[in-house]
Amino acid sequence: MSLIKFNNGNNSKSLSPGFNDIFETMFNDSFLSDRMISRVPAVNICETQDHYLIEMAAPGLNKEDFNIKLDKNLLTVSVEQKKESNTQDRQYNKREFCYSSFVRSFALPDSADDAQIEASYTNGMLNIHVAKKDEAKQIVRQIEIK
Repeated sequence: MSLIKFNNGNNSKSLSPGFNDIFETMFNDSFLSDRMISRVPAVNICETQDHYLIEMAAPGLNKEDFNIKLDKNLLTVSVEQKKESNTQDRQYNKREFCYSSFVRSFALPDSADDAQIEASYTNGMLNIHVAKKDEAKQIVRQIEIK
């Protein structure tokens, strides 16, 4: 979403400068903008010669919190975390890294081998390896010129 600032110069129909400042301040306020940002982990997806890799940054979770399902070619990663009221005498001024629940879905290409999907969670990073079918793997060979 982008906001367009009204600036019509000396036009008599222009809005007052204070009016623009109120809206700019309101939409740039960290309290409001934090609520507007979706609370889902960031994802990197890369492809190698023999597999696809999905990396999801999800710190503060346990591997038991994740639920990974495959339905046809749709891979779905979900988390349903139960809140524990263990504050340990802490009073937070701002708390950002808290995922109570989220769902991310990925459409796998036809070249993905759905029988060979592995997942691991280490140091706040969920890694999902999706193998490619043998016929989809790129074969590199030298072509002789005749």
